[in-house]
Amino acid sequence: MYIKLVKKESKLAVIGLGYVGLPIALEFAKKISVIGFDIKPERVEMMKNKIDPSRELESDAFNNCDVKFTANIEDLREAQFYIVAVPTPIDDHNLPDLTPVIKASETVGKVLKKGDYVVYESTVYPGCTEEDCVPVLERLSGLKYIKDFKVGFSPERINPGDKVHTLTSIVKVTSGCDSESAENIAKTYELVIKAGVHRASSIKVAEASKIIENTQRDINIAFMNELSIIFNRMGINTFEVLEAAGTKWNFLKFFPGLVGGHCIGVDPYYLLHKAKELGYHAQMINSGRFINDSMGGYIAKQIVKKLVKAGKHIQNSKVLIMGVTFKEDVSDIRNSKVVDVYRELLSYGVAVDVVDPYADHHEVKEEYQFEMAKSIGKNYDVVIAAVSHDKYKDLTEDYFKSITSDEALFVDVKGVYRNKIKKLNYWSL
Repeated sequence: MYIKLVKKESKLAVIGLGYVGLPIALEFAKKISVIGFDIKPERVEMMKNKIDPSRELESDAFNNCDVKFTANIEDLREAQFYIVAVPTPIDDHNLPDLTPVIKASETVGKVLKKGDYVVYESTVYPGCTEEDCVPVLERLSGLKYIKDFKVGFSPERINPGDKVHTLTSIVKVTSGCDSESAENIAKTYELVIKAGVHRASSIKVAEASKIIENTQRDINIAFMNELSIIFNRMGINTFEVLEAAGTKWNFLKFFPGLVGGHCIGVDPYYLLHKAKELGYHAQMINSGRFINDSMGGYIAKQIVKKLVKAGKHIQNSKVLIMGVTFKEDVSDIRNSKVVDVYRELLSYGVAVDVVDPYADHHEVKEEYQFEMAKSIGKNYDVVIAAVSHDKYKDLTEDYFKSITSDEALFVDVKGVYRNKIKKLNYWSL
Protein backbone atom coordinates (compact mmCIF):
# COMPACT_ATOMS: atom_id res chain seq x y z
CA MET A 1 0.00 0.00 0.00
CA TYR A 2 2.75 2.45 0.96
CA ILE A 3 4.66 1.85 -2.29
CA LYS A 4 1.48 2.25 -4.38
CA LEU A 5 0.74 5.58 -2.69
CA VAL A 6 4.27 6.89 -3.21
CA LYS A 7 4.22 5.86 -6.88
CA LYS A 8 0.77 7.51 -7.19
CA GLU A 9 -0.71 4.21 -8.32
CA SER A 10 -3.15 4.55 -5.40
CA LYS A 11 -4.85 7.61 -3.93
CA LEU A 12 -5.40 8.71 -0.35
CA ALA A 13 -8.77 10.21 0.65
CA VAL A 14 -9.48 12.38 3.68
CA ILE A 15 -13.08 12.31 4.94
CA GLY A 16 -13.96 15.56 6.72
CA LEU A 17 -12.06 18.74 5.88
CA GLY A 18 -12.24 20.78 9.07
CA TYR A 19 -9.49 21.91 11.47
CA VAL A 20 -7.96 18.42 11.37
CA GLY A 21 -8.76 17.03 7.94
CA LEU A 22 -7.79 19.91 5.66
CA PRO A 23 -4.21 20.35 6.96
CA ILE A 24 -3.66 16.58 6.68
CA ALA A 25 -5.05 16.46 3.14
CA LEU A 26 -2.86 19.34 1.98
CA GLU A 27 0.27 17.98 3.63
CA PHE A 28 -0.17 14.55 2.01
CA ALA A 29 -1.03 16.23 -1.32
CA LYS A 30 2.52 17.62 -1.47
CA LYS A 31 3.78 14.01 -1.69
CA ILE A 32 1.00 11.83 -3.08
CA SER A 33 -2.40 12.03 -4.85
CA VAL A 34 -5.21 13.05 -2.49
CA ILE A 35 -9.01 13.28 -2.59
CA GLY A 36 -10.44 15.69 -0.04
CA PHE A 37 -14.07 14.86 0.77
CA ASP A 38 -16.56 16.96 2.75
CA ILE A 39 -20.35 16.64 2.93
CA LYS A 40 -20.86 20.42 2.60
CA PRO A 41 -20.59 21.54 -1.06
CA GLU A 42 -20.18 25.21 -0.09
CA ARG A 43 -17.08 24.35 1.96
CA VAL A 44 -15.71 22.30 -0.94
CA GLU A 45 -16.13 25.28 -3.30
CA MET A 46 -14.22 27.51 -0.88
CA MET A 47 -11.33 25.04 -0.79
CA LYS A 48 -11.30 24.78 -4.57
CA ASN A 49 -10.69 28.54 -4.47
CA LYS A 50 -7.85 28.14 -1.95
CA ILE A 51 -9.92 29.36 0.99
CA ASP A 52 -9.83 27.54 4.33
CA PRO A 53 -13.39 27.65 5.77
CA SER A 54 -11.88 27.37 9.27
CA ARG A 55 -9.67 30.42 8.62
CA GLU A 56 -6.59 28.61 9.92
CA LEU A 57 -4.57 28.24 6.69
CA GLU A 58 -3.41 30.89 4.22
CA SER A 59 -4.13 30.47 0.51
CA ASP A 60 -0.50 29.56 -0.25
CA ALA A 61 -0.97 26.36 1.81
CA PHE A 62 -2.94 25.05 -1.19
CA ASN A 63 -0.08 25.61 -3.64
CA ASN A 64 1.73 22.68 -5.28
CA CYS A 65 -0.80 20.17 -3.95
CA ASP A 66 -2.08 17.15 -5.90
CA VAL A 67 -5.56 17.30 -4.37
CA LYS A 68 -9.11 16.97 -5.66
CA PHE A 69 -11.80 18.49 -3.42
CA THR A 70 -15.25 16.94 -3.72
CA ALA A 71 -18.63 16.43 -2.05
CA ASN A 72 -19.46 13.55 -4.40
CA ILE A 73 -19.17 10.10 -2.79
CA GLU A 74 -18.53 8.51 -6.20
CA ASP A 75 -15.15 10.28 -6.37
CA LEU A 76 -14.05 8.33 -3.30
CA ARG A 77 -14.05 5.11 -5.30
CA GLU A 78 -10.71 6.23 -6.77
CA ALA A 79 -9.02 5.96 -3.35
CA GLN A 80 -7.52 2.94 -1.59
CA PHE A 81 -6.37 4.59 1.66
CA TYR A 82 -9.02 6.47 3.66
CA ILE A 83 -8.44 8.81 6.60
CA VAL A 84 -11.52 9.70 8.67
CA ALA A 85 -11.14 13.08 10.40
CA VAL A 86 -14.64 14.09 11.48
CA PRO A 87 -15.68 15.63 14.83
CA THR A 88 -16.68 13.48 17.81
CA PRO A 89 -18.86 15.77 19.95
CA ILE A 90 -21.03 15.14 23.01
CA ASP A 91 -24.80 15.54 23.24
CA ASP A 92 -26.86 17.67 25.64
CA HIS A 93 -26.43 14.99 28.32
CA ASN A 94 -22.62 14.92 27.97
CA LEU A 95 -22.74 11.53 26.30
CA PRO A 96 -20.61 10.66 23.24
CA ASP A 97 -22.31 11.54 19.95
CA LEU A 98 -20.86 9.10 17.44
CA THR A 99 -23.17 10.26 14.64
CA PRO A 100 -20.45 11.99 12.54
CA VAL A 101 -17.97 9.11 12.79
CA ILE A 102 -20.65 6.48 12.08
CA LYS A 103 -21.92 8.49 9.08
CA ALA A 104 -18.34 8.79 7.81
CA SER A 105 -17.91 5.02 8.26
CA GLU A 106 -21.08 4.46 6.21
CA THR A 107 -19.69 6.72 3.47
CA VAL A 108 -16.40 4.80 3.35
CA GLY A 109 -18.18 1.45 3.64
CA LYS A 110 -20.13 2.18 0.45
CA VAL A 111 -16.93 2.56 -1.60
CA LEU A 112 -14.61 0.15 0.24
CA LYS A 113 -12.81 -2.45 -1.87
CA LYS A 114 -10.63 -5.47 -1.16
CA GLY A 115 -7.16 -4.44 -0.04
CA ASP A 116 -8.21 -0.93 1.07
CA TYR A 117 -7.07 0.79 4.28
CA VAL A 118 -9.17 2.92 6.65
CA VAL A 119 -7.47 5.03 9.34
CA TYR A 120 -9.46 6.93 11.96
CA GLU A 121 -8.14 10.18 13.43
CA SER A 122 -11.32 11.21 15.28
CA THR A 123 -10.91 11.14 19.07
CA VAL A 124 -12.91 8.24 20.55
CA TYR A 125 -12.92 5.99 23.62
CA PRO A 126 -10.74 2.86 23.52
CA GLY A 127 -12.50 0.14 21.54
CA CYS A 128 -14.72 2.45 19.47
CA THR A 129 -12.85 1.95 16.17
CA GLU A 130 -13.15 -1.84 16.21
CA GLU A 131 -16.43 -2.19 18.14
CA ASP A 132 -18.50 0.62 16.60
CA CYS A 133 -16.90 1.64 13.29
CA VAL A 134 -15.58 -1.62 11.80
CA PRO A 135 -19.02 -3.37 11.89
CA VAL A 136 -20.40 -0.45 9.84
CA LEU A 137 -17.60 -0.84 7.29
CA GLU A 138 -18.26 -4.60 7.08
CA ARG A 139 -22.04 -4.20 6.77
CA LEU A 140 -21.92 -1.58 4.00
CA SER A 141 -19.06 -3.14 2.01
CA GLY A 142 -19.86 -6.84 2.47
CA LEU A 143 -16.14 -7.35 3.18
CA LYS A 144 -14.40 -8.96 6.17
CA TYR A 145 -12.22 -6.97 8.59
CA ILE A 146 -8.47 -7.82 8.38
CA LYS A 147 -9.06 -10.51 5.75
CA ASP A 148 -10.38 -8.10 3.07
CA PHE A 149 -9.52 -4.63 4.38
CA LYS A 150 -7.25 -3.12 7.03
CA VAL A 151 -8.03 -0.55 9.71
CA GLY A 152 -5.83 1.66 11.86
CA PHE A 153 -6.07 4.54 14.32
CA SER A 154 -3.81 7.59 14.41
CA PRO A 155 -5.10 10.28 16.78
CA GLU A 156 -5.02 13.88 15.60
CA ARG A 157 -2.75 16.21 17.53
CA ILE A 158 -3.45 19.49 15.76
CA ASN A 159 -3.57 22.53 18.04
CA PRO A 160 -5.71 25.26 16.41
CA GLY A 161 -4.05 28.68 16.34
CA ASP A 162 -0.62 27.26 17.24
CA LYS A 163 1.99 28.30 14.66
CA VAL A 164 4.83 26.50 16.48
CA HIS A 165 3.42 23.03 17.19
CA THR A 166 2.17 22.35 13.67
CA LEU A 167 1.02 19.09 12.10
CA THR A 168 4.44 18.06 10.77
CA SER A 169 6.37 19.01 13.93
CA ILE A 170 4.36 16.88 16.39
CA VAL A 171 5.16 13.18 16.83
CA LYS A 172 2.28 11.11 15.41
CA VAL A 173 0.96 8.01 17.15
CA THR A 174 0.00 5.30 14.64
CA SER A 175 -1.46 1.81 14.88
CA GLY A 176 -2.92 -0.96 12.74
CA CYS A 177 -5.06 -4.07 13.03
CA ASP A 178 -2.08 -6.36 12.31
CA SER A 179 1.69 -6.04 11.83
CA GLU A 180 1.44 -5.46 8.09
CA SER A 181 -1.10 -2.64 8.35
CA ALA A 182 0.67 -1.11 11.35
CA GLU A 183 3.87 -0.77 9.32
CA ASN A 184 2.17 0.50 6.15
CA ILE A 185 0.21 3.12 8.11
CA ALA A 186 3.30 4.26 10.03
CA LYS A 187 5.37 4.59 6.83
CA THR A 188 2.57 6.49 5.11
CA TYR A 189 2.44 9.08 7.92
CA GLU A 190 6.23 9.28 7.93
CA LEU A 191 5.90 10.82 4.46
CA VAL A 192 4.63 14.04 6.05
CA ILE A 193 5.42 13.97 9.78
CA LYS A 194 8.94 15.40 10.18
CA ALA A 195 8.96 14.72 13.93
CA GLY A 196 8.47 11.00 13.27
CA VAL A 197 5.85 8.51 14.40
CA HIS A 198 5.33 6.38 17.50
CA ARG A 199 4.09 2.90 16.61
CA ALA A 200 1.49 1.93 19.23
CA SER A 201 1.10 -1.79 19.88
CA SER A 202 -2.62 -1.82 19.11
CA ILE A 203 -5.54 0.32 17.97
CA LYS A 204 -6.92 0.42 21.53
CA VAL A 205 -3.59 1.68 22.91
CA ALA A 206 -3.54 4.45 20.31
CA GLU A 207 -7.15 5.40 21.11
CA ALA A 208 -6.41 5.45 24.84
CA SER A 209 -3.26 7.55 24.40
CA LYS A 210 -5.25 10.34 22.78
CA ILE A 211 -8.12 10.35 25.23
CA ILE A 212 -5.83 10.66 28.26
CA GLU A 213 -3.79 13.53 26.75
CA ASN A 214 -6.73 15.90 27.06
CA THR A 215 -8.15 14.28 30.20
CA GLN A 216 -4.83 14.87 31.95
CA ARG A 217 -4.93 18.56 31.02
CA ASP A 218 -8.57 18.80 32.09
CA ILE A 219 -7.85 17.42 35.56
CA ASN A 220 -4.83 19.69 36.06
CA ILE A 221 -6.76 22.79 34.99
CA ALA A 222 -9.64 21.77 37.27
CA PHE A 223 -7.20 21.71 40.19
CA MET A 224 -6.09 25.24 39.28
CA ASN A 225 -9.71 26.37 39.07
CA GLU A 226 -10.47 24.89 42.47
CA LEU A 227 -7.43 26.65 43.90
CA SER A 228 -8.64 29.93 42.40
CA ILE A 229 -11.98 29.55 44.24
CA ILE A 230 -10.16 28.92 47.52
CA PHE A 231 -7.64 31.75 47.03
CA ASN A 232 -10.42 34.17 46.05
CA ARG A 233 -11.94 33.62 49.50
CA MET A 234 -8.54 34.33 51.02
CA GLY A 235 -8.16 37.53 49.04
CA ILE A 236 -4.98 36.47 47.24
CA ASN A 237 -4.31 36.31 43.50
CA THR A 238 -4.04 32.80 42.07
CA PHE A 239 -1.65 33.84 39.29
CA GLU A 240 0.73 35.35 41.86
CA VAL A 241 0.64 32.10 43.84
CA LEU A 242 1.35 30.06 40.70
CA GLU A 243 4.18 32.41 39.71
CA ALA A 244 5.83 31.84 43.09
CA ALA A 245 5.23 28.06 43.07
CA GLY A 246 6.50 27.87 39.50
CA THR A 247 10.02 28.75 40.59
CA LYS A 248 10.43 25.09 41.64
CA TRP A 249 11.84 23.05 38.75
CA ASN A 250 9.24 20.27 38.87
CA PHE A 251 6.10 22.35 39.43
CA LEU A 252 3.57 21.73 36.63
CA LYS A 253 2.60 25.01 34.97
CA PHE A 254 -1.15 24.92 34.53
CA PHE A 255 -3.47 27.90 35.01
CA PRO A 256 -7.13 28.49 35.87
CA GLY A 257 -9.60 29.44 33.16
CA LEU A 258 -12.62 28.53 31.07
CA VAL A 259 -12.20 25.04 29.59
CA GLY A 260 -14.20 24.71 26.38
CA GLY A 261 -13.53 23.70 22.81
CA HIS A 262 -13.92 20.36 21.08
CA CYS A 263 -11.03 18.57 22.82
CA ILE A 264 -10.34 19.18 26.51
CA GLY A 265 -13.96 20.06 27.25
CA VAL A 266 -15.28 16.98 25.42
CA ASP A 267 -12.82 14.08 25.39
CA PRO A 268 -12.99 13.23 29.14
CA TYR A 269 -16.71 12.48 28.71
CA TYR A 270 -15.80 9.74 26.19
CA LEU A 271 -13.54 8.10 28.77
CA LEU A 272 -16.18 8.51 31.49
CA HIS A 273 -18.73 6.83 29.23
CA LYS A 274 -16.47 3.84 28.59
CA ALA A 275 -15.54 3.52 32.27
CA LYS A 276 -19.23 3.48 33.20
CA GLU A 277 -19.85 0.75 30.60
CA LEU A 278 -17.16 -1.27 32.36
CA GLY A 279 -18.83 -0.75 35.75
CA TYR A 280 -16.38 1.80 37.11
CA HIS A 281 -17.23 5.30 38.33
CA ALA A 282 -14.22 7.49 37.44
CA GLN A 283 -14.33 9.92 40.36
CA MET A 284 -11.34 12.13 39.60
CA ILE A 285 -12.22 12.64 35.92
CA ASN A 286 -15.85 13.33 36.83
CA SER A 287 -14.89 15.84 39.53
CA GLY A 288 -12.55 17.66 37.16
CA ARG A 289 -15.30 17.95 34.55
CA PHE A 290 -17.78 19.27 37.15
CA ILE A 291 -15.38 21.98 38.33
CA ASN A 292 -14.44 23.11 34.82
CA ASP A 293 -18.02 23.07 33.56
CA SER A 294 -19.04 25.23 36.54
CA MET A 295 -16.49 28.01 36.05
CA GLY A 296 -18.57 30.16 33.69
CA GLY A 297 -21.39 30.36 36.23
CA TYR A 298 -18.91 30.95 39.04
CA ILE A 299 -17.29 33.91 37.26
CA ALA A 300 -20.69 35.48 36.52
CA LYS A 301 -21.85 35.10 40.14
CA GLN A 302 -18.64 36.73 41.42
CA ILE A 303 -19.24 39.67 39.07
CA VAL A 304 -22.83 40.10 40.30
CA LYS A 305 -21.65 40.02 43.92
CA LYS A 306 -19.07 42.72 43.22
CA LEU A 307 -21.65 44.90 41.44
CA VAL A 308 -23.97 44.63 44.43
CA LYS A 309 -21.13 45.45 46.81
CA ALA A 310 -20.27 48.52 44.72
CA GLY A 311 -23.85 49.75 45.07
CA LYS A 312 -24.73 49.21 41.41
CA HIS A 313 -28.30 48.34 40.36
CA ILE A 314 -27.95 44.93 38.73
CA GLN A 315 -30.69 45.39 36.15
CA ASN A 316 -29.23 48.77 35.13
CA SER A 317 -25.71 47.39 34.81
CA LYS A 318 -23.95 47.05 31.50
CA VAL A 319 -21.26 44.46 30.79
CA LEU A 320 -18.80 44.04 27.91
CA ILE A 321 -17.41 40.55 27.24
CA MET A 322 -14.29 40.63 25.08
CA GLY A 323 -13.82 37.30 23.32
CA VAL A 324 -16.22 34.42 22.64
CA THR A 325 -14.04 31.83 20.86
CA PHE A 326 -13.01 28.78 22.89
CA LYS A 327 -9.36 29.90 22.98
CA GLU A 328 -7.13 32.77 21.91
CA ASP A 329 -6.38 33.69 18.28
CA VAL A 330 -8.76 31.18 16.65
CA SER A 331 -12.21 31.58 15.09
CA ASP A 332 -13.59 28.34 16.56
CA ILE A 333 -16.60 28.96 18.83
CA ARG A 334 -17.51 25.32 19.46
CA ASN A 335 -18.28 24.57 23.12
CA SER A 336 -17.18 28.05 24.22
CA LYS A 337 -17.56 28.42 27.98
CA VAL A 338 -17.63 32.22 27.61
CA VAL A 339 -21.26 31.63 26.62
CA ASP A 340 -21.90 30.26 30.14
CA VAL A 341 -20.73 33.59 31.59
CA TYR A 342 -22.99 35.45 29.15
CA ARG A 343 -26.08 33.37 29.92
CA GLU A 344 -25.59 33.52 33.69
CA LEU A 345 -25.27 37.31 33.62
CA LEU A 346 -28.40 37.56 31.45
CA SER A 347 -30.31 35.52 34.03
CA TYR A 348 -29.70 38.36 36.53
CA GLY A 349 -31.08 40.93 34.11
CA VAL A 350 -27.71 42.41 33.21
CA ALA A 351 -27.28 44.00 29.75
CA VAL A 352 -24.38 42.24 27.99
CA ASP A 353 -22.44 43.11 24.83
CA VAL A 354 -20.16 40.44 23.33
CA VAL A 355 -17.37 41.24 20.84
CA ASP A 356 -14.64 39.17 19.24
CA PRO A 357 -12.27 40.01 16.34
CA TYR A 358 -12.15 36.38 15.17
CA ALA A 359 -15.65 34.97 15.73
CA ASP A 360 -18.13 34.97 12.87
CA HIS A 361 -21.34 36.83 13.84
CA HIS A 362 -23.55 34.47 11.84
CA GLU A 363 -21.96 31.36 13.39
CA VAL A 364 -22.45 32.74 16.91
CA LYS A 365 -26.10 33.51 16.18
CA GLU A 366 -26.64 30.05 14.70
CA GLU A 367 -24.82 28.19 17.49
CA TYR A 368 -25.84 30.18 20.58
CA GLN A 369 -28.89 32.23 19.51
CA PHE A 370 -27.61 35.69 20.38
CA GLU A 371 -26.33 38.63 18.39
CA MET A 372 -22.79 39.87 18.93
CA ALA A 373 -22.37 43.64 19.25
CA LYS A 374 -21.32 45.30 16.01
CA SER A 375 -19.00 47.66 17.93
CA ILE A 376 -17.84 48.42 21.46
CA GLY A 377 -20.02 50.98 23.26
CA LYS A 378 -19.47 53.22 26.29
CA ASN A 379 -20.24 53.40 30.02
CA TYR A 380 -19.77 49.72 30.79
CA ASP A 381 -19.93 48.84 34.50
CA VAL A 382 -17.88 45.70 33.85
CA VAL A 383 -15.36 44.75 31.18
CA ILE A 384 -14.53 41.03 31.02
CA ALA A 385 -11.31 40.09 29.22
CA ALA A 386 -12.58 36.55 28.58
CA VAL A 387 -10.24 35.41 25.79
CA SER A 388 -6.63 36.59 25.64
CA HIS A 389 -6.43 37.32 21.90
CA ASP A 390 -3.15 38.95 20.84
CA LYS A 391 -5.21 41.87 19.51
CA TYR A 392 -6.37 42.60 23.06
CA LYS A 393 -3.05 42.32 24.88
CA ASP A 394 -1.76 45.79 23.93
CA LEU A 395 -4.90 47.63 25.00
CA THR A 396 -4.13 50.13 27.76
CA GLU A 397 -5.93 50.94 30.97
CA ASP A 398 -6.69 54.39 29.55
CA TYR A 399 -8.57 52.70 26.73
CA PHE A 400 -10.63 50.64 29.16
CA LYS A 401 -11.28 53.77 31.24
CA SER A 402 -12.63 55.48 28.11
CA ILE A 403 -15.36 52.84 27.66
CA THR A 404 -16.34 52.32 31.32
CA SER A 405 -18.40 54.13 33.94
CA ASP A 406 -17.11 55.35 37.30
CA GLU A 407 -15.94 52.62 39.69
CA ALA A 408 -16.06 50.05 36.91
CA LEU A 409 -14.88 46.47 37.39
CA PHE A 410 -12.25 44.88 35.15
CA VAL A 411 -12.38 41.07 35.08
CA ASP A 412 -9.19 39.45 33.79
CA VAL A 413 -10.05 35.76 33.34
CA LYS A 414 -6.57 34.67 32.22
CA GLY A 415 -4.54 37.12 34.31
CA VAL A 416 -3.11 38.82 31.19
CA TYR A 417 -3.44 42.36 32.58
CA ARG A 418 -2.12 41.61 36.07
CA ASN A 419 -0.08 44.56 37.40
CA LYS A 420 -1.27 46.69 34.45
CA ILE A 421 -4.68 47.74 35.80
CA LYS A 422 -4.34 50.28 38.62
CA LYS A 423 -7.32 52.65 38.38
CA LEU A 424 -10.19 50.28 37.62
CA ASN A 425 -11.38 47.73 40.18
CA TYR A 426 -9.48 44.58 39.18
CA TRP A 427 -10.40 40.91 39.66
CA SER A 428 -9.10 37.70 38.13
CA LEU A 429 -9.39 33.99 38.82
